[in-house]
Amino acid sequence: MRKRSRSAQKDPFAEREARRYADPIASRELILATLRNAEGPLNLDKLLDALELHTESQRAALDKRLGAMLRAGQVLRNRRGGYLPIDESEMLRGTISAHRDGYGFLIADTSDEDVYLAPREMRSVLHRDRVLVRVTGVDRRGRPEGRIIEVLQRAHETVVGRLHCEGELSYVTPEDRRIHQDVLIPPERLHGARHHQIVVARLTEQPSHHNQPIGAIEEILGERSKPGMEVEIAIRSHDIPAEWPDPVITQTRRLPDHVTAAARREREDLRDLPFVTIDGEDAKDFDDAVFCERRGQDWLLSVAIADVAQYVTPGSALDEAAHERGTSVYFPGRVVPMLPEALSNGLCSLNPEVDRLALVCEMRVRDGQVQRSQFKEGVIRSHARLTYTQVNEWLFETGRRRQSAAAGLQEPLRNLAAVFAELLAARQDRGALDFESDEVRFEFDQRGRIAAILPYSRNDAHRLIEECMVTANVCAARYLKRHKLPGLFRNHAGASGDKLADLQLFLREFGLRLGGGDEPGPGDYADLIERTRGRDDAFLIHTVLLRSLSQAVYQPRCEGHFGLALDKYAHFTSPIRRYPDLVVHRAIKDQLRGAQAAEVGAAAMAQLGSHCSLTERRAEEATRDATRHLKCEFMQAHVGDQFEGIISGVASFGVFVELIELRTEGLVHVTALPRDYYHFDPVRHTLQGERGRHEFRLGDRVHVVVAAVHLDEAKVEFTLSEKRPARVMRRRRRK
Repeated sequence: MRKRSRSAQKDPFAEREARRYADPIASRELILATLRNAEGPLNLDKLLDALELHTESQRAALDKRLGAMLRAGQVLRNRRGGYLPIDESEMLRGTISAHRDGYGFLIADTSDEDVYLAPREMRSVLHRDRVLVRVTGVDRRGRPEGRIIEVLQRAHETVVGRLHCEGELSYVTPEDRRIHQDVLIPPERLHGARHHQIVVARLTEQPSHHNQPIGAIEEILGERSKPGMEVEIAIRSHDIPAEWPDPVITQTRRLPDHVTAAARREREDLRDLPFVTIDGEDAKDFDDAVFCERRGQDWLLSVAIADVAQYVTPGSALDEAAHERGTSVYFPGRVVPMLPEALSNGLCSLNPEVDRLALVCEMRVRDGQVQRSQFKEGVIRSHARLTYTQVNEWLFETGRRRQSAAAGLQEPLRNLAAVFAELLAARQDRGALDFESDEVRFEFDQRGRIAAILPYSRNDAHRLIEECMVTANVCAARYLKRHKLPGLFRNHAGASGDKLADLQLFLREFGLRLGGGDEPGPGDYADLIERTRGRDDAFLIHTVLLRSLSQAVYQPRCEGHFGLALDKYAHFTSPIRRYPDLVVHRAIKDQLRGAQAAEVGAAAMAQLGSHCSLTERRAEEATRDATRHLKCEFMQAHVGDQFEGIISGVASFGVFVELIELRTEGLVHVTALPRDYYHFDPVRHTLQGERGRHEFRLGDRVHVVVAAVHLDEAKVEFTLSEKRPARVMRRRRRK
C-alpha cells in the first residue's frame, strides 16, 4: 500500500480524493491553502515540492487540476507561470457587455449590479468575453468600477464586417457595433477581398492591452446592398450555426420519408379523430394539431405535438446539432431551423392527410379548468391545414357563415371556440397579463428586395391556439413535478427591488398605483393594464410595466410564470423548433414507457437551461438586427417624407420615435429639438426644456420627417415636423 505524504495526511479531503483516484493528489482546497500560505506565487515545480508530490503521474495530475482551477476562476497564473489564489470576496466572474464608444460593463454571474469598465480596461476584451474582474472602487457616477484580472473565455473566433483598405493598412469594422475594436488584416491575409466588401475575418490574435485584434479573411460575403445580406450578417455576427455537419446529413438520409408500420406499433391509433393544424399562411413546419369534443359536462381537448423524440435520440449527431442551435431562428424571408428540413417540414411536421407520430396531451376541461389530463403516444392524421385568417373568419367575425368551414369540421371547430371562451375567461380571472402588440410583416419583390412593410395583428384564432398550447404546457409541467422527472421549466419573475421602486415612482406621476405593496402579483398588473386601457398614455404606461418585468428563462427547478399567472409552466408544444420542449418530451416518454430516465445531474440540467436561454436570446437579437437593417433599407426611399410616430424611448441625447404605420424606429437627436437646454428624467422617461415649455415623454405622439438613413449603422435620423413638434408643458402655479 502506497504511503501517504505528510502533505496528503494534512489534507482534510484526502479520503474523498482517495475514493476518486487510484493515485490521489492534493485536493483543490489544500492547493488553495498552500498558495495562500506561500510568500509569493508558486510555479508548478515549487507547488509540487510544497505538496510533496514527486512522481511523473502526480506532476501530470496536478498540472491538469491547476488547469481546471484556472478555468474555474479559483487561481490565476502570471506571465512567469506562477499560480496565485483568488480571493472570491474581491472577485466577480461574468460576461462583458461592450459599448461602441469603448467603455463597457461586467454583467456579473452572482451580482445584480453591473461593474463599469473604463476604455483602458476594454482594450484587451471584446463583447461577450468571459472575464474575472476585481472591483477597485466607484466611478464619478457612483457605479462600482473594476479591473479585468483574467480573460476566462473568448467569445469570438470570427468577426463579420466591412473591409477598409487604405494603402498598406487594412482593417475590418465589425457590423456588430458592440465589438468596439477594428480587426487589423495583414496584406498577405486579404485573400482576394476588396475595399468595402462585407467579409468574415478569423481572429488569429485576440486583443491585448497593447495591440488590436489581428485576423485573416476567411469568407467574402459580397457587397452590402446584395439582397439577403442583412440575414447573412446577422447569422455570422451572432455565431448561429447555419450549415449541417456531415454526420447530421448522413443520419438524416437514413431516416424514412414516412411513418413505418414498426413505428406505429404499440401506439394508440387516433387517425380517425379530426385533428387540424391552425397556423400562419406562410408556415411550413407544423408542431401542433388540435381537436375538441363534448364529453358530458366537460370538454375533451386534445393537443397533439409532433413526436420529434422518436427520431432525434440523445447523443446522436442530430441531437448534438439541435442542442447547439437551441432554437429555430425566423428571419424575414428565411428560417435557420433547429432540425433539418427533412424532419422539420417533413417527417415530424403534422402535414395534412399523412400519418404522423405524436405525443398527445388529452385534457378534460370544465369552466376553463383542467380536471384531469393524460399523455399518450399516438398516431394521428391531420384532417386539414387551416390558417388563422380562415378560422377567425369562420368562428369569430360577425356576418360570416360558420358553415363555410371545411366539410366535417364545423362541429370540432365550434367546440374549439367554446373551450377557448372558457379558457380565456379563466386566464382573465387568474390575472394573466395581456399586453397588446402590433407586429409587421415584410413583402419582397422578385429580386429579394423589400417591397412593403405591412401591419400584422393577432386575431382570436391566434389566441385560441395560444390558450390550447398554454394549457398543454401547464399539464406537462405538472406531469414533470408529479413524477419528479428531469426537465426544464419556463420560469418568469415579476418586478422587485429598484425596478419596482422606479415603477411605483413613475406611476405616481400619473396618479396611479400598482397594487400588491412590495410583492405585486400578476393580478395587480392585469388590473392596472385594464384600468388604463383606452387612455391616450396607455402605450407609455404599458411599455413601462412590461419593461419592469424580468426575462423568462429555462431552469430545472419550477418557480412559476408571472406573466401567465401560473405556478407551474414548461415548454412542451414546439419540439421541432425549441430544444427545451424536446427535453420535456423525452422525460414524459420515458415515464410512459416505464423506462429509466437518463441520469442528469442538477448542475448539468442547470447548465442546459442556461444554454437554451442564451440561444433564445441570441435568436431574438439576430432577428432584431436583420429586421432593423431591412427597415433601414426600406426607409432609404422615404427620406424627406413625413410620418406620425410614438416616442418609444427617451435618453439624455434625444428621443427615439417609432413610426405608427411602418413600426420603424429612428432618433431625433437632442440638437434637432427646439432650441433649449434639456434635462433627462430616467424615472419619468422625459426630456424637459429648461427655458421653454417643451416636454418630450415616452408614449407621446409626434410628427417627424425622415432626415437621413445610415444603412451601415442601421440608423434612421428624424427631425420634428412643424405640424406637431412636441407636448407643451403646463406652467406650475407659483405659491
